[in-house]
Amino acid sequence: MTTIEIDMEALRRRYDEERDKRLRPDGASQYVGLTGRFAHYLDDPYQPVVDRPPVTDDVTFAFVGGGFSGLLVGARLKEAGVADVRIVDRAGDFGGTWYWNRYPGAMCDTASLVYLPLLEETGHMPSEKYAHGPEILEHCRRIGRHFGLYDHALFHTEVTGLEWDADRSRWVVTTDRGDRFTAQFVGIGTGPFPVPKLPGLEGIDDFEGHSFHTSRWDYAYTGGDASRTPMDRLPGKRLAISATRATPAPSGPGRAPGASPCPAGPGSSARTPPPR
Repeated sequence: MTTIEIDMEALRRRYDEERDKRLRPDGASQYVGLTGRFAHYLDDPYQPVVDRPPVTDDVTFAFVGGGFSGLLVGARLKEAGVADVRIVDRAGDFGGTWYWNRYPGAMCDTASLVYLPLLEETGHMPSEKYAHGPEILEHCRRIGRHFGLYDHALFHTEVTGLEWDADRSRWVVTTDRGDRFTAQFVGIGTGPFPVPKLPGLEGIDDFEGHSFHTSRWDYAYTGGDASRTPMDRLPGKRLAISATRATPAPSGPGRAPGASPCPAGPGSSARTPPPR
């Protein structure tokens, strides 16, 4: 029997060295704020914002975030007999990161049978070992329909305040849509990917060409769609991709039919220079 000696200190140093390569002292300040001329990066290109009156009712449970966390909590609460579960999300539908990230080829990097929740409860069998984005987004909607989570949901809505009212034993929830409702319980499941982050590249303030973020993919400009239809509006255009993670490899024009290891991260954007 062969005995393998492992130098644990050397191994730790190796991991520390790799970690240090990825740490930046400027942290979040490396990104450009989405204000002024960059505010449009926050727009929802998939679904229009619909006017509605402010909500002022009371619910048993309010959850901030409409991704897997909110859907799972909402589903289990409904199974436990809690009828008035409210999910609030800035997106136009359920899905979380899968609502926003619809760039070509996006797919999960974990086997679908493991990654997708509530398959048995909803009766869905994934079509692929590693499901693509459109199927994952539709499954999120399926969960919402199956458990009646659309009934009290507030979409295109951002929670701006949570205040505990001790006299009433209720949370007072306020939003950017003028809502002011109360809830006995509040849960929070907000992930890091819904908000684009623009890399602070030199010249980004002066760029005059067309640009978009991978988490707000502009199919009207590139052609194609999230189901991997070829992007037929790019021939003849010069395209540059700036990124902080693996998204650009699968999202580039020549890789449209390919796979992505995960939803688009916060730092990928595509730009087409202005014509000369």
